[in-house]
Amino acid sequence: MFRPLLTALLLTSMIQVTLAQPEDASNQNPEQNFVRDGTWANPTGKWDGNTSWVAADGKGQVYVLVRRDPHVRIYDRDGNFIRQWSGEPATTNPHSITVDNDGNIWITETYSHIVLKFSPDGDLLMTLGERDQPGDNDEIGRFNQPNHVFIHDSGNGVGDIYVSDGYVNSRIMHFSPDGKFIRMIGGKGGPRDGEFQAVHGVAVTDDGRIITNDSENFRVNVFDRDGQFLESWPYRSRGGIEIVNDRIYISDVNEGEVNILTLDGELIDTAYAPRAHGLGVDTDGTIYTSGASRMTVFKLTPKP
Repeated sequence: MFRPLLTALLLTSMIQVTLAQPEDASNQNPEQNFVRDGTWANPTGKWDGNTSWVAADGKGQVYVLVRRDPHVRIYDRDGNFIRQWSGEPATTNPHSITVDNDGNIWITETYSHIVLKFSPDGDLLMTLGERDQPGDNDEIGRFNQPNHVFIHDSGNGVGDIYVSDGYVNSRIMHFSPDGKFIRMIGGKGGPRDGEFQAVHGVAVTDDGRIITNDSENFRVNVFDRDGQFLESWPYRSRGGIEIVNDRIYISDVNEGEVNILTLDGELIDTAYAPRAHGLGVDTDGTIYTSGASRMTVFKLTPKP
């Protein structure tokens, strides 16, 4: 009488254990061409807040964005602390951090529906969008939970601004360096060519192609410089995107991986780190990922 019940309970327990495995369990310790360090800049491996994003400026500094004061924490490549700040006005849910060629810091403030530009010392220089005022796909001056910024330096020392406005809306917004609207790319949710479902990042190649993380369609969408759809690549992309040394890096938080592609979208290699949400890539090919709610940062150094 009790044996069938005991067997059923054991099976139920096994199923629950299986379901409780981390989402990236298959990538916990895979073979890869990178040395993974989970204690970079933090010997405990556990930060004191949600490590939403990470960025490398290519000049020796790495920026970790934490959803707890101070939000911006800056280290050298070896993980030695340099400085930190939060900036004003106060942020409530910072999502991504981008460093432009002049050392200015761009932060998407998701719940407040704005993009903030700060000086290297944390002084506010520009605000895109209207604080606490969400907009839909038809509105130019308002976002709805923007999640990433890319600054495209066309070679004249200034950079156009591309904003991934994708947690609620389905578009990329393109602005001039002084914040004037230029064009909208996308604007319609769905699985068809040129449409987005949770666009989660944007980058621009030297030849002007706009590469976008179409995360819930499990692909990467490519547009020409005028915003016309060109093609899609079959890579999961719920994370960051970077272009360094003619290589495209795309992370995915659910797979716990960073795919490294040619400029034409061909897979070169894959690096692995648990919950690879935020993404920064240094000029030597070193990859930094942040685990968001896991409160982790990983440094992935190419093996010799």
